[in-house]
Amino acid sequence: MSHAIRVHQTGGPEVLTWEPVAVGAPGPTELRIRQTYVGVNFIDIYFRTGLYPAPLPFTPGCEAAGAVEAVGAAVTRFKPGDRIVYNAPSGGYAEERLLEERYAVALPAEIPDRVAAGVFLRGLTVEFLLSHVYPVKAGEEILIHAAAGGIGLLFCQWAAARGAVVIGTVSSDEKATLARVNGCRHVIRSDRDDLAARVLEITEGRKLPVVYDSVGRDTFQASLKCLQPLGLMVSFGNASGPVPPFEIAQLGAMGSLKVTRATLGTAAAQPELYQRLAQSLFTMLGSGKVVAHINQSWPLAEAAAAQTALASRSTTGSTVLEV
Repeated sequence: MSHAIRVHQTGGPEVLTWEPVAVGAPGPTELRIRQTYVGVNFIDIYFRTGLYPAPLPFTPGCEAAGAVEAVGAAVTRFKPGDRIVYNAPSGGYAEERLLEERYAVALPAEIPDRVAAGVFLRGLTVEFLLSHVYPVKAGEEILIHAAAGGIGLLFCQWAAARGAVVIGTVSSDEKATLARVNGCRHVIRSDRDDLAARVLEITEGRKLPVVYDSVGRDTFQASLKCLQPLGLMVSFGNASGPVPPFEIAQLGAMGSLKVTRATLGTAAAQPELYQRLAQSLFTMLGSGKVVAHINQSWPLAEAAAAQTALASRSTTGSTVLEV
C-alpha cells in the first residue's frame, strides 16, 4: 500500500495527515509515477489553509520528480523507466500517484531528481516572469522581494545573467550575504529600511520599471512607491497574506502605474509554452548560470514541519520532501 499526505479539513499544519492510499492503474492519458522528491512551495500552504479553495479531501503539492512505472494506452511521450518532473494542480505529497501526461516533462540525465523537484516550479515561474510578463533587458534596474528565498535566489541569478541590475529585499545579514553571492547587486533590509527611500537612493532618483513581489500584503503599497511612471507592479504571491483591496485611482496619481497578478497556471495551460519554459530552465541549470540551492529537506511524512519552517521565513533556497 502506498502512502500520501491528505487534507480532510483546512487549517494549520496539523491537518496534514499521513495515510495509506490506493493508486490504481493509469487511465488512457495518464502516467503512474513513483516519486523520489517533492518540492514544497507557498502555494501548498495556501491550499492547506483554504486561501485557495480545493475540494476536500485532497493531497497537496504541485511539483515532484520521479520515474514512470506504467503508462496509459494513449500516452505517446513516455515509457516505463523514464525520469520526469512536473508541475500540476495537486497530488504531489505522495509516494506514488497518477499524473496526466500533459503535466510531465522529460528530465535530462544530468539533472538530479532532488534538484529538479526543488526548482521546477520556481524556475518556470522565474522564466515566465522575466521573459513573458515583463521582458527584462540588460542594464535595467529591477526589484525582487524575498531575494534569499527559494524563488528569490533563482530570480537573482537568472536576472543577473540577463544583465539586469538586481535590487533585492531580505530580512537578515545571513540572507543579505546569500542574495549578493547569487547576483543581487543591492540589498535592502526589509526589517529595518525604508523601501521606497532606499530604492530612490540606489537608483539616484530614477525609480524602477518593474517590481516583482511574492510577499503580498506587507510590501504592496511600498512597492508601488518604487515605480517610475508607467512602471509595472508584478504581484505573484501572498507570503504575508493577500493584497487588500485598493483604489485603482491611486495608480494614476502615482504615474499611470500598471499592476498584474501573474500565475504560472497561465503558462502551464499552454503546452508548448510550458515545455519551452522547462527547456529554458534545463539550459540555465546546465550552463551553470543558475545554481540550485536545495537548503532544507524533510521526509515526506513530516511535511507539516517543512511547511511550518517555510511559513516562518526561516528557510533559504528551496525545500524538498524525500520520498
